[in-house]
Amino acid sequence: MLRLSCSRLLKGSRASAFPLRVPSLVAQAQWRQYSAAPALTKDIIQERIVELFESYDKTAGKEILPSSSFTRDLGLDSLDTVEVVMEIENEFSIIIPDHEADEIKTVQQAIDFIASQDDAC
Repeated sequence: MLRLSCSRLLKGSRASAFPLRVPSLVAQAQWRQYSAAPALTKDIIQERIVELFESYDKTAGKEILPSSSFTRDLGLDSLDTVEVVMEIENEFSIIIPDHEADEIKTVQQAIDFIASQDDAC
């Protein structure tokens, strides 16, 4: 059936009687637009880290300041510190190498490290 109607149009017998309209694929194309996530500021990083510590049961109810030491002020032991660093990795989608993780002992050091990572989000 389609072959017959196409052959009539190609012969030109009715081509002048009605114009053949083909929808434009360009006009119907949908464009995807991608954008980068907004840059992480130190304020945003600090808010997210404070929320992370507030949700952690061993630090819940304690005042979380940038100067807070994980062990001295927040009362975390070495295993708790490792768990917190792993949660920070998950929160910001980064990997903190072990030698860098050993150097992070305060909230401010964590903020500074995350701010230095281009792939943190």
